[in-house]
Amino acid sequence: MIHLKSAAEIDTIARAGAILASLWRAIPDRVAPGVSTGELDRWAESFIRSHPGAEPAFKGLYGFPATLCISVNHEVVHGIPSSRRVLREGDIVSVDCGVKLEGFYADAAVTLPVGPVAEPVAELLELTQLALARGIAEARPGSRLGDVGAAIQEVADGAGYGVVRELVGHGVGRQPHEEPQVPNFGVRGKGLKLLEGMVLAIEPMFNLGTATVRTLPDRWTVVTADRKVSAHFEHTVAVTAGGPRILTI
Repeated sequence: MIHLKSAAEIDTIARAGAILASLWRAIPDRVAPGVSTGELDRWAESFIRSHPGAEPAFKGLYGFPATLCISVNHEVVHGIPSSRRVLREGDIVSVDCGVKLEGFYADAAVTLPVGPVAEPVAELLELTQLALARGIAEARPGSRLGDVGAAIQEVADGAGYGVVRELVGHGVGRQPHEEPQVPNFGVRGKGLKLLEGMVLAIEPMFNLGTATVRTLPDRWTVVTADRKVSAHFEHTVAVTAGGPRILTI
């Protein structure tokens, strides 16, 4: 069932999203060679809890053990932070995080370079972020989910990237994952019609190589089948009469 949110509920999600936005502003200075993903996770939990009433949304969710999903290089999503996983120059790091505030959730992700990265990798980050913006622009009343997915897919197809199909965006609100699913591929004019009050986590995942992924034995970390790098960007977006409203900036 799809739950349409009131203006007041959307404002609450936006307050949770503002905490995520401030976390994203602070984290690039901490993503550096020699830093462990475990350090980043401990800092992020303290940062979120320093805001009255705010809680990390992912910690304990479905049994996940950490505040952040931190996925390095060929890891697509759901990487588990560890003090043994130390970042190196030239890595890219996907950081996915959620915040719960006053019974509502916000969800966002960013992929960051660790120092200088190869030109094809830098372009992957740039175009994945562009695809997110293109997808968000379609999140208007009367549009279709296929319009959102097609806008994202068109960027990937133009660059020759693999678009992950096993993992998709989703509704978000009183639960961290709600209906509808929001694929990063689609056909314009097809799919569910978007209505005012929907709140969607839109999150393109582009691979430099194949779209095929697999899950590691830890049952969480999803990696590219060919071990080529992957990028992931995400915002929580409300469908409003005035157009898409990004709630995590």
